[in-house]
Amino acid sequence: REWDRALSFPGKVLADAPNDRLYIADSNHNRIVATTLDGHAVRTIGSGVAGLADGGFDTAEFHDPQGLALFGTTLFVADTKNHAIRAVDLESKVVRTVAGTGSQATMYGESGTAPRTALSSPWDVALSDGSLYIAMAGLHQLWRLDLATGHVMPHAGSGRERIVDGPLLAAQLAQPSGIATDGDALYFTDSETSAVRQADTDVAGSVKTIVGTDLFAFGDVDGVGDEVRLQHPLGIDVDEGMLYVADTYNNRIKRVSPVTRRASALLGSGVAGHEDGPASQSRFYEPGGISMSGGYMFVADTNNHVIRRVDLESLVVDTVEIVGLG
Repeated sequence: REWDRALSFPGKVLADAPNDRLYIADSNHNRIVATTLDGHAVRTIGSGVAGLADGGFDTAEFHDPQGLALFGTTLFVADTKNHAIRAVDLESKVVRTVAGTGSQATMYGESGTAPRTALSSPWDVALSDGSLYIAMAGLHQLWRLDLATGHVMPHAGSGRERIVDGPLLAAQLAQPSGIATDGDALYFTDSETSAVRQADTDVAGSVKTIVGTDLFAFGDVDGVGDEVRLQHPLGIDVDEGMLYVADTYNNRIKRVSPVTRRASALLGSGVAGHEDGPASQSRFYEPGGISMSGGYMFVADTNNHVIRRVDLESLVVDTVEIVGLG
């Protein structure tokens, strides 16, 4: 039975090594799970009932939560099927809705006061300089929530689904589902074009493509620039100038340079499965999320219903055993 598993289709993971925490979007259980880095359960956030309800950790409701971002003691959650952004206060143990009405947006490009503005399938979130950037998969856009003013607005993408570079709001994206930042730029997985792309945070900036060429160009090919092929990547993080990408349908983790545009397989044999061990022998099953912290990579290995851990020096993969989770 589904509830016999500790996790069910975990979509994203966030590692916070300085505080010895893993935050896991236990997506199909409609909750967030917090553990230590070695998997000892600390708390669950959400009742497990699919719904949209604010309140204490035991009674709050989520619906297929995905991306996570930590700002001090506030954990932001892309609550995908509620079309909302939730804020989890880790000190007061209260969940509140900070953006989205709970109804899916039918038009793109309508900015406004965050709790009164409809969103559409927010899939991931990243924080930079007082703004929460949202990979708004359902609108083929990136959005920005100003945490000081509570205003939410499109940041990149016209809403048309294609891969077209250019000025932020003229560019065309295709179901962005992962987002990360190094503080200077935003990096995102554009899943429907099997692409990894970059956007400026400056509103006068632009979008450019690192790898990926077209809506129907996909595969599993290492190389440089336009010769690279990925397949429906969902997760991304950045560490020491390199991008790490959950190349979901290829069952691999890829390393991509945003400077040289070189992409190479780092982990996973490419065959779906659950196998720990050395990098090329390891197996994943449609990994959806990735988080780098403290010399380790953590992967939400979605279809294996587990979190994998990778030592970045040895590139040996193991599985985090979740202990004490009710």
